[in-house]
Amino acid sequence: MIEDEKLPFTSHLEELRKRLITVFIAIGIGFVVSFGFKERLFKILVQPLIKVMKEGETLIYTGLPEAFFTYLKVAFLTGLIVASPIILYQFWMFVAPGLYKKERRMMVPIVLLSSFFFIGGALFGYFVVFPWGFKFFMGFATETIRPLPSMKEYFGFSAKLLLAFGLVFELPLVLTFMAKLGIVSVEFLKKNRKYALLLFFAGAAILTPPDVITQVLMALPLMVLYEVSIIGAKIFGKKKAEPKEAEQEAG
Repeated sequence: MIEDEKLPFTSHLEELRKRLITVFIAIGIGFVVSFGFKERLFKILVQPLIKVMKEGETLIYTGLPEAFFTYLKVAFLTGLIVASPIILYQFWMFVAPGLYKKERRMMVPIVLLSSFFFIGGALFGYFVVFPWGFKFFMGFATETIRPLPSMKEYFGFSAKLLLAFGLVFELPLVLTFMAKLGIVSVEFLKKNRKYALLLFFAGAAILTPPDVITQVLMALPLMVLYEVSIIGAKIFGKKKAEPKEAEQEAG
C-alpha cells in the first residue's frame, strides 16, 4: 500500500478478506495435519487429569458421536494453536498500513513476541493451572460420590482455559504497543495499577472455573505481566517529539 494515500473503505474490506482467507487456510492445514494425530493429542491434553485420577478411573462419553466430535475439536484447537503465528501476523499486517514507518518495522518482532506470549500462556495453563485445578475438583470424590468426567466436558473446560491463558498473556505486548502509539503512558499505567488489579481478578472470575485457586493462578501472572508492561512502555513508549521530527516520522 502507498503511504499517506487514503484508501477507500472497499479497499480495506478487500484487504480484510484476503487476510481472513489466509487465516482460514492456515487453520485448515493445521486441522488436517492435527487430525491424523487426534488420539495422541487428546491423550496429551488429558494427561493432567489422568495424573490426579485414581487407578481404574477413566473418561467416558455419553453420546455415540461424542468421541468423534471431541477428536474433531481437539484437531481444530491444535490447528488453531499451530496457526497462531500466521493468524497474529495477518492481524498485525492488516493494522500496519495505518502506522508510521518506524512502527511498521516493529511488525516482525511483534508477531514473534505475540506467538511467544500466546503459546507461553497456554503452556502455563497446562503445566501450572491444570494440575492444581483438577486436583481441587477431583478432591470432592468420596466413597459414595464418584467422578465420571466425559470427553466433551473435559475438552470444553480445558480448551476454554488454554485459550484464556494464551490471550491474557498478550497483555504486555498490547500495552507496550499502545504506549508506542501514544495511547497510554507509563504514568497512566502506574496511576491505574489498583484498577487494573481489580479488573484482573474480575476477569479471572469470568474466564476461569468458580474456584479461588484457579482464579488466583490467572490473576497473579496478570499482575506480573502488568508490571512487565510498564517496563516495556518505559523502554519502547512514544517519546515527545518536536514538530519537525514528527513530520519526518510521518514521511
